[in-house]
Amino acid sequence: MKPATALVIIDVQAGIIGLPVTRAAETLGRINLLLERARTAGTPVIYVQHDGPAGHPVEAGTAGWQIHAAIAPRPGEPVIHKRNCDSFFESALQSELARRNISHLVIAGCMTEYCVDTACRRAVSLGYDVTLAADAHTTADTEALTAAQIIRHHNALLEGFSAGGHSVSISPAHEISF
Repeated sequence: MKPATALVIIDVQAGIIGLPVTRAAETLGRINLLLERARTAGTPVIYVQHDGPAGHPVEAGTAGWQIHAAIAPRPGEPVIHKRNCDSFFESALQSELARRNISHLVIAGCMTEYCVDTACRRAVSLGYDVTLAADAHTTADTEALTAAQIIRHHNALLEGFSAGGHSVSISPAHEISF
């Protein structure tokens, strides 16, 4: 029997896509591919939205805080609010997943080295299997590494990450089905 799966879209907000993140348009296109496949299959889609503090690019209630229009939620698709890099910490994500009996997450989104990485690792430690869409997450350059290097590094680092019999696998968006 196929495990109950949800597509989890993390922090794809106007204020983050507005930063100099790498390949923003391509990433949005791949997330749209995942959204189309998930919705067609009747797979739940869950958005995670960062509620940033005053002055932050995703300051709660501002234009930058909005989920990016290119991948906006449809009516009935939950939006989970968070205030930290960890999508599970002090949020309703785990209870939403439990309510739907979800055991497998397909993850895509923004800020690879922060929110995407943390969500993958935390999900596994909480008992979920994770598929990270290798080409449907993005970030910005840092002083030490380019965004492309960060993405490649995290894809390599997270492939096979496991805890308690649950693990992360990495697949390009076009290979992910629901």
